[in-house]
Amino acid sequence: MSASTKLSSSVKAICFLAESYPTAKTSKEIAENTGINASKLRKLLSLLCKSKIVVSNQGTKGGFQLLKSPKDINLQEIYCSIEDRKAFHLDVSDIIGKDEYDYLGYFNNLFSSIQVDIENKMTKISIQSIMNYLKMKSNF
Repeated sequence: MSASTKLSSSVKAICFLAESYPTAKTSKEIAENTGINASKLRKLLSLLCKSKIVVSNQGTKGGFQLLKSPKDINLQEIYCSIEDRKAFHLDVSDIIGKDEYDYLGYFNNLFSSIQVDIENKMTKISIQSIMNYLKMKSNF
C-alpha cells in the first residue's frame, strides 16, 4: 500500500470513528463504512493504537475509539504513525552520479527544505478541519 493510500485510508477510518464517538466500532464496521480492505485496515489501526491516536477495547462492546479530539489530531501525526519514511523522500544519489557532489549537496538541501514545508503544512491540517470541509462540500 502506498504512503498516500495509507494516509487517506487512515484519515477515512479516523473520521468515521470521530463521527461515531463515543461508540466503539469494530474493524469490520469501519471497513464496511469506509470501503477500506479489512486486513489493511487492521494493520493501520494497530499502528494508530501504538501512537495513541486510537484505542482498541476488548469484549462484547469492544472495538476502536479515538483517544483524542478530532481537532487535536493532525495529518503529520497520522503520517508519522503509519509510515517509517519521510513524506517527501527522494534518494538523489540514484539520480545524480556519485562524482557530482556539488549537485548532490544542492538537491539534498532543496529536498530537506521541501520536507520541512510539507511537515509544517501537514501539522496545520486537523481531522476536524477535514471533517468540516467534507460537510461543507456535501451541503452543496
